[in-house]
Order: sequence, then structure tokens, then C-alpha cells
Amino acid sequence: MTETNSTPALSDFDRGLLLGLLIGEGSFGGDGKQPQITLRMHTRHEALFHWLTARFPQSRLYGPYRHGGRSYYQWMARGRVLVNDLLPILEAELSPTLDSHAAERFDEMRSRYAAYIARERGRLASGLTDG
Repeated sequence: MTETNSTPALSDFDRGLLLGLLIGEGSFGGDGKQPQITLRMHTRHEALFHWLTARFPQSRLYGPYRHGGRSYYQWMARGRVLVNDLLPILEAELSPTLDSHAAERFDEMRSRYAAYIARERGRLASGLTDG
């Protein structure tokens, strides 16, 4: 896996925990312009969210929110951090034999945002880091 300079190297444990979280609780989608992965969980998992942001510093943590009797945080990885840091992990590890539903949602996101992903990977390959 190629990781950006701002992203710490991930251990096998880190990769497995990330994959499990995203398969079980993650949402694969986008905002119409760029792909995004969202993870929303109860505030009692705050330490886990800080673990994610430490490993993916360009990701964003929002909250805590209190709405409809629920208290939760929302972690989002979109754009460059998603393409450069998360996609390589998910592409290597997430398959229909592991979890067909999550693999299908992931593939739909990659298909819907294929042009954006290709542009971002081209920027990475050419050494461009901004915009």
C-alpha cells in the first residue's frame, strides 16, 4: 500500500480493525462531486474515533451530536484521504467472499466516482499534492 506522508504506517491489526469497522458500520457514498466514507457511532466509542483520526489525519471527526435521543460522532474520509489512503486498503481486502453487501456498496461508490478517483490517483502519481 502506498501511504501519503501525513498518514502513519498501519499495522496488520490497524488494517483489520479499520476493515471491520467499515464493513460493519461504514457508509460508502459521496456528495455528488467526490467519494466519501462515513462512520457514525454512539459517543461511547469516542476513543475509537480518535484512533481513526490519528491514523488518518486528513479525515474529519464531527460531533458529538445529540439528535432524536441519540448521541453520536461522525467520522468522514472523502476526497484525497479516501482515494490515497483508504481505497488501497479496501481494494486489497474487501471482497464479496468476505462480505458481499459491503463489497457491493464499495464497488458502487468506486464506479460512481471513477473519474474523480482516476484524477486523484493521477495527481498522486505525478507528485501533485494540492487541488
